[in-house]
Amino acid sequence: MGKTISEKILSIKSASDAFAGDIIEASVDLAMSHDNTAMVSQIFRTLGFPNVWNKDKIIIPIDHRAPANLIEVAEAHRQIRAFVKEQDIPHFYDIKAGICHQILPEKGHVIPGELIVGSDSHTTTYGAFSAFSTGIGASEMAAVWATGTIWLKVPETVKISINGSLGHRISSKDIILSIIGNLGADGASYKAVEYSGSGIGHLSMAARMTICNMTMEMDAKAGIMPYDTRTESYLSSRVDQIPRPITPDKDASYLDDIHFDVNNLGPQVACPHTVDNVKPVEEIAGIPIHQAVLGSCTNGRLEDLIAAADILRGRKVHQDVRLLIIPASQEVYLQAIQTGVIQDLIKAEGVILNPGCGPCLGSHQGIIAKGETALTTTNRNFRGRMGHRDSNIYLASPETVAASAIHGEISDPRTS
Repeated sequence: MGKTISEKILSIKSASDAFAGDIIEASVDLAMSHDNTAMVSQIFRTLGFPNVWNKDKIIIPIDHRAPANLIEVAEAHRQIRAFVKEQDIPHFYDIKAGICHQILPEKGHVIPGELIVGSDSHTTTYGAFSAFSTGIGASEMAAVWATGTIWLKVPETVKISINGSLGHRISSKDIILSIIGNLGADGASYKAVEYSGSGIGHLSMAARMTICNMTMEMDAKAGIMPYDTRTESYLSSRVDQIPRPITPDKDASYLDDIHFDVNNLGPQVACPHTVDNVKPVEEIAGIPIHQAVLGSCTNGRLEDLIAAADILRGRKVHQDVRLLIIPASQEVYLQAIQTGVIQDLIKAEGVILNPGCGPCLGSHQGIIAKGETALTTTNRNFRGRMGHRDSNIYLASPETVAASAIHGEISDPRTS
């Protein structure tokens, strides 16, 4: 019987003939933890191991509350820096670098066919590069640091074929919101989602990262894109040697095979207070907003900033709206400056924040007050996610956020 990409990767990493449903002990290629490293390191010490299993395979960025916003956060950051020095961990990215899920691919840490774990749920992002990447808890990460291995149940795989090409001012964020709206927030619970179809070839690596990032919002274990020339082109200047890509067998067994045609897809918006409460923008156009956010590990890349700048150029943000712009990394920030994108966004009266997670997690930089409404390119809109419990969060593409920031209300970017 043939195998899916996930079954093949996990078979290699467990040195076994693994299929969906099997419990395996797999060797980890890369382990990432961010601000929660302070907690992970405390658990690690209780295990009795003097040193991590492989310091070169551990990546530690500080990005969630960067720079520190509270004394206890500053103390946690101090502990992280001390642990990094103690263990001589070479791949440490302090507050200047940006968001973990942008940094790892940029710095050449993500390799196709690898098993990557991260103590952040949106570790699924790296599936854009045809890796099996998944989020784990702090205790699991401490055990990985100690042993280099992890117990996993091989997930069943759902195949999602994306076909067609996107229209004017429609982006990958609209694709994944549409998919989540159709399948539900638990539509891929503990499943691997294997993407395919003619539409994938039209998508940039940044767009693929957006889709894999939000695959987690269907409760998936992993989201995996096929390897192609775009993948190779992105990695060629960042990775010394690219391994032979892993492809699914023709007779691989899938739990489901779902097809999405994006030719006529319009702008999508996830409404409060669940990610799968998705509606076409025209159904909710006119709702006033107070804050617009452009950034996050989902949509803080250069092409996202460019898409917003193309709409905002020569115009002004509405007087009742605060537009926050957070580049996903220092590299993205520099590129946006060099291309003039940052100047366009500032002239439109957007506020530029340092690379990082910003207001996404609701504890730092730009949280919203009671009764306020935010339209944002981030990935979650649970009640209280970005501030007060009695506020509202709508999720949308960079194009929709930019257009709405100008008009002061949720607006269709195709007519803005």
